[in-house]
Amino acid sequence: MKKLIQSLITKKAQKLIAQHKPLIVAVTGSVGKTSVRNAIATILSAKFRVGETIKNYNNEFGVPLSILGFASPGKSIFGWLKILMSKPREVPQVFVLEYGIDHPDDMSHLCDIATPKISVLTRLSPVHAEFFPSVAALAEEKAVLLARTAPDGLCVLNADDALVMGTSHHAAAPVVTYGFSDTAQMRASNYSLTTRDDFSFEPGETFSTVKVDVTAPDHDALNLELVNILGKANVSVFLPAIAIAKHLGLSHEEILSKIPEVVLEPGRMNPIPGIKGSLILDASYNAAPASMAAALEVLSSFTHHEGTRRIAVLGHMAELGPLSESEHRMLGMRAAEAGVDVLVTVGELSLHTQRGAMEAGIPQDHTQHFSQAKDAGRWLDSQIKKGDIVLVKGSQSARMERVVKDVMAEPLRATELLVRQEAPWQE
Repeated sequence: MKKLIQSLITKKAQKLIAQHKPLIVAVTGSVGKTSVRNAIATILSAKFRVGETIKNYNNEFGVPLSILGFASPGKSIFGWLKILMSKPREVPQVFVLEYGIDHPDDMSHLCDIATPKISVLTRLSPVHAEFFPSVAALAEEKAVLLARTAPDGLCVLNADDALVMGTSHHAAAPVVTYGFSDTAQMRASNYSLTTRDDFSFEPGETFSTVKVDVTAPDHDALNLELVNILGKANVSVFLPAIAIAKHLGLSHEEILSKIPEVVLEPGRMNPIPGIKGSLILDASYNAAPASMAAALEVLSSFTHHEGTRRIAVLGHMAELGPLSESEHRMLGMRAAEAGVDVLVTVGELSLHTQRGAMEAGIPQDHTQHFSQAKDAGRWLDSQIKKGDIVLVKGSQSARMERVVKDVMAEPLRATELLVRQEAPWQE
């Protein structure tokens, strides 16, 4: 029955696309897909009627549902029949879709559903590598998207990721690169982060401002000022969106008008006021080695101030297959290099993170390990001091949002600010 429903909704979605021919923008990668997709959809809305992936619907069921404009009815046969019998929706001019893969040939199937005119490859990481013999094999599967892009379209690649750039020969369309690298065509430079001078972080305040210069391939320059958006990785979210907007003819003014409307979803390195005047860097949505390294880089960019501390609360990273132990150990070493003062690890696999950190110089009494996020949150509640910067990150299965909820200054806003607050996750 599952296969039949999948086949029927796929055909319905394909028919809708064939009849109305919307422009398809497809985003894939191991890190940053959702944030990049949201930025593209927001900025393009200055000129086009835009539809995008619903929630995290990025697989063989989710992509057709996003195209058709329906949430999943779960196990309800009547719900699926209602979708199949529904009249066609008003079709957007542009669909911005997220393509996620777990197994070989997944990308080909998604491209069969909706072949992209524009494709984006964000970053590659060993996450989801358990069904692939190597990270290189995972990269080849992701690169199918580039090969299936329409020849008169555009392939947008992250110049800061060597694995991504190694897939460029697969591109069937012209390539534009983005990033902080000197070789990037859509290039960011002069990144600067300003935080509060008093290192006291209270609800309602501006916690940080990032300024960055962006130079486009046509040498057009944009000066971005991003409030409460942290890190070069989050700045990079804007670059493919700007590149695509310029490719589709949006003006300088149209692009800049939409920049302030780009809001990162919960758990994507969002600054949240913590208890006792601390600041929580909430990156609890998910984790992969590349995104963990980027998060630690953000934490390290906060300078010490009158005894304040950099605290990293790191849950395990899932779906790394045979690379799991080595990647967790390497993460601990990166935490030491980032100048972490206190390291809290969560989950059995993160014991390797703790060991790696101690090997790299973090004293054992500056580390704590817990089997579950709720225990880490309770311990942290008693330890946080005014001005502490607390990074919280881990894979979805680590449930690190529970740590954030324990130490956020406004727990009544959890449903608004945190990931996985819906009823099924609370059971």
